[in-house]
Formats: sequence, C-alpha cells, structure tokens
Amino acid sequence: MSSNCPESDASDTAVAPNNQWSSASSNQWSSVSKHVVNSYVEANNALLAAMGFSPSRSSEPNGEPSESTEEPVTPGRQPETADAPVAEVAFGDETWFMERSTDSCEDLAVGDYVRFTKPIEDTDVSAFAQVSGDTNRLHLVEEFADETQFGGRIAHGTLVAGTISAALARFPGLTVYLSQDLEFQAPVEIGETVTATCEIVELLGDTRYRLHTTVETADGETVIDGEAIVIIETQSDA
Repeated sequence: MSSNCPESDASDTAVAPNNQWSSASSNQWSSVSKHVVNSYVEANNALLAAMGFSPSRSSEPNGEPSESTEEPVTPGRQPETADAPVAEVAFGDETWFMERSTDSCEDLAVGDYVRFTKPIEDTDVSAFAQVSGDTNRLHLVEEFADETQFGGRIAHGTLVAGTISAALARFPGLTVYLSQDLEFQAPVEIGETVTATCEIVELLGDTRYRLHTTVETADGETVIDGEAIVIIETQSDA
C-alpha cells in the first residue's frame, strides 16, 4: 500500500518559508494520488490495529464486517463509551467524537450520514508504520521530511483514509465494505484533527448503499474525497 505521497529525496523542492505549497504542487498531488484502492480492506486492518481496534474475528470474502452498538456522541462531549469496548471492532476514546443522523438500520435513506472525528497523533503514525510496514521516511524522519515539498512529516494517506472506515463502523447495524475509491487532495500534518463523513447518496437494493466519503481538517479543508459501496444489514440479537 502506498503512502500519502511517493517517497521524496533530499533533492525535492523545499517548501516556501510559509509552508504553502504551490498550485502546481497541489495539482500534481491530486493527479498522483487519485486511484482506486484495491486492497483497502487490508489497509483498514492495519489501521484498526494502529488505532486500538481489534479486527473482526470473522471475515466476508468480499468485505470487512464492522458492527456498532455505540450510542451517538455529540462533538464537544466526551463519548459515554470512552475507553470501554462496545463491539468487536469499536470502542470509544475521549478524543474521538461521532455524530449520526439515525439510530435505525431499517430507516436508512439517501441523506443519512455518520461523522467521525479524531486527532491524527504521532503515536498513530508510528503504530501504523509498524503494523502496515509502510516506513516511508516522509512520515517518520523529520530531517528527511523537512527537505521535501511538505516541509515536515505528514501522516500516511491510508491512515487518514482509515477514519472513513471508522465512520462506517458507526452506522447502525453491520457494515460490510465492498469497494472504496479515494482521491488524496492534500496532506495531513501530524497532530491535526480530521473528520470523516460518510453520506448515503444512492440505495442500490439488497441492503447495498453507495456513499460519498470525505475527510476534512478542522479548518474545513477536504483532504480526501471518494465513494464507497457497502452492505448495511440489521444485526440479530442472537
């Protein structure tokens, strides 16, 4: 799995003193980064481990089950489930926040959404590098990253994109990933807080849904844009 940007050498163009990269660099970023993530589920497993999740014990051949029994959390308020396991692949943390438009799997409709917010900490980056094997110096070595166009270390793209998976896990019912398209539009600095939003845009039938997926910084800048297709099923009480 590739990282947020192809690894850069010390000869890469250094950022301007204000750390603002040029429009050309931005366009190049978008062009290089736009791709369909064929192994996104595998990357999610690495992300879940890095973020403290336990991967699901059972796996669908074409997707990743994610069960959620978590209560809605309003941004700015500590989750009621902080530090307590609530399902196979989900638990709360005092720095994480969740908002969703419905608590009923049966009532899902176009426009329903889940938002998940968390800071991308240095510990997340280190853990993700360890479990994924992506030890690109751009993410880990300050002296190297300082000489690139980014002017410092940035988070792995798939680490940041994994917050989309975290949001999907918080839809009511059992969510199974079928596909995910991603476009990385801007880097995320280590320490930034991001919000992933997954909104249903089309009902495909047979409990399948098409969703618009985005990740934004606290300033409202979209850093990842994409589309997912998932199955969302009612979870039995058995």
